Amino acid sequence: MARHSPRGDAVLVSAESTRGSRQRITGAWVGQRLRHLSFAGQDLTSVSVSGLLWLDRCSFDGADLRQATLDGAHVKFCTLRGTNLRGASLRRVHFVGCDLTGADLRDADLHGASFGAVNPGDGSGRTILSAVLLDEGALSNAEVDAGTVLPDG
Repeated sequence: MARHSPRGDAVLVSAESTRGSRQRITGAWVGQRLRHLSFAGQDLTSVSVSGLLWLDRCSFDGADLRQATLDGAHVKFCTLRGTNLRGASLRRVHFVGCDLTGADLRDADLHGASFGAVNPGDGSGRTILSAVLLDEGALSNAEVDAGTVLPDG
């Protein structure tokens, strides 16, 4: 379960150990604002959030989010480099200023998802999709603004 700081930020999420040093995160994230947390390398397989979730400046680098449901989440300035999001439900997720370099989004549901930038003119705050693994046409039901760095090809 998340605990809150006096500002209302979630600062601790319970975890139980699985396979070696990997952790499996559990608890209710609905309506939470998670800021400056690292879930890098975590096993978050099948995590389900069926409501609003705000992620700000969190790291999910190398995390396993296969089959996760993050529908409607707001993801701002987070890193998801090399994150496995295969088969994840990312409907209506708003990615702003995120780095998804090398993430696996195959079989992910991106319907209504948006990939945007903050300050696209100076290159800061861009959402980066370089080297992302995607199914053909996967971005056809998503909004992608001009400041987003798209995968080659």
